[in-house]
Amino acid sequence: MKSYTITVNGTAYEVTVEETGSVSTPAAAPVAAPKAAPKAAPKAAPKAAAPAAGAGAVKVTASVPGKVLKVVASAGQAVKAGDNIVILESMKMEIPVVAPQDGTVASIDTSEGASVENGDTLATMN
Repeated sequence: MKSYTITVNGTAYEVTVEETGSVSTPAAAPVAAPKAAPKAAPKAAPKAAAPAAGAGAVKVTASVPGKVLKVVASAGQAVKAGDNIVILESMKMEIPVVAPQDGTVASIDTSEGASVENGDTLATMN
């Protein structure tokens, strides 16, 4: 057996090749698949810090163009990260728009039936 280090796109892989017998043409020789080096877990994105009192608000925006089917949250409501704020209809699918962090809904900036584009502000949070 022979061991080799192969670098692909900056990642080093240790590969061991085992000779299983003589082969007349090198193109037909079986080659052991490289063993992938264990991948490190992706780094978590930094969590958005809640704005300080009076520092401003976090905008909750549409991620797809569509129509507002339902406004789930209301102004003044406390929500946790991941709670539904608005439900959009896009390409015949219901798309929930969720709170990006724990906080309070400061305002709802859309209404049921409204057409929205990607990036339009649907609500703001404190």
